[in-house]
Amino acid sequence: MAVQLLGPAQVRALAERHGVTPTKRLGQNFVIDANTIRRIVAAAGVRADDRVLEVGPGLGSLTLGLLEVADDVTVVELDPGLAGALPGTIAEQAPGRSVRVIRGDAAKVTAADWAEARDDRRTAGADDGPTAVVANLPYNVAVPIMLHLLETFPSIRRVLVMVQSEVADRVAAAPGSKIYGVPSVKAAWYGPWRLAGSVGKHVFWPAPNVTSGLLAGDIRPIADRPGGETLRLSTFRAVDAAFAQRRKTLRQSLAGLVDGPHHAEALLRSAGVDPGLRAERLGLDEFVAIGRALAAR
Repeated sequence: MAVQLLGPAQVRALAERHGVTPTKRLGQNFVIDANTIRRIVAAAGVRADDRVLEVGPGLGSLTLGLLEVADDVTVVELDPGLAGALPGTIAEQAPGRSVRVIRGDAAKVTAADWAEARDDRRTAGADDGPTAVVANLPYNVAVPIMLHLLETFPSIRRVLVMVQSEVADRVAAAPGSKIYGVPSVKAAWYGPWRLAGSVGKHVFWPAPNVTSGLLAGDIRPIADRPGGETLRLSTFRAVDAAFAQRRKTLRQSLAGLVDGPHHAEALLRSAGVDPGLRAERLGLDEFVAIGRALAAR
């Protein structure tokens, strides 16, 4: 039987049935428009053979849209009530389909959690973890969740998240932009990102106070990333330090990492980076060069 997506009346009825009152603390704004759901799934490029990980399924609107396309969907839900109610909703709206549910915080989910939800004794690695992440992310924790999932699951190849428009703009920003910063560089480590459209407030219940945007990432395999874990950590340390004092030159902002501005200048010159530049002028390659020089100290 065909999957039946949820409309406004069904979302509200489900919420009432399960005693759910959307809370700002958990960033709960449920999508109530089926066309928007199908648009998100299409933008995600989900295929039938994907292993999809959805974060924060809520009442199941997006989960059902994913099940129209993919057979293998696993969700991570923090709210125990919502996590417990979801399988019943799937059984009603998508007879014959099912989802695996990980109960917990997506910012802390592990490969072992993924394997346990799938009744798999192995720990998810590069070849057996999720291949796609699709989510309507709480605005205040969107970037930490994304980065955690990308670090935890090297199998991910595509990401499509709905986030606050300003968050999407920051992640997709290019060097030289005023909004280019830590999220831009750290996300770029894993692959290129692009804006995939905007989402109006009227498709949510309750309507949020901010506008939303779709953010898409094409994630590189481990072999195609700038380097291994040691280089990633040293590069991210440099990124954090550089943007913590973004109005200062790199010679000044990186001084705390290497015992003073003179050592910072020497480090930067060894990396082939002008010490007089500010962080916003550097792309991923320059930060990786700094990270490599820092790791070699």
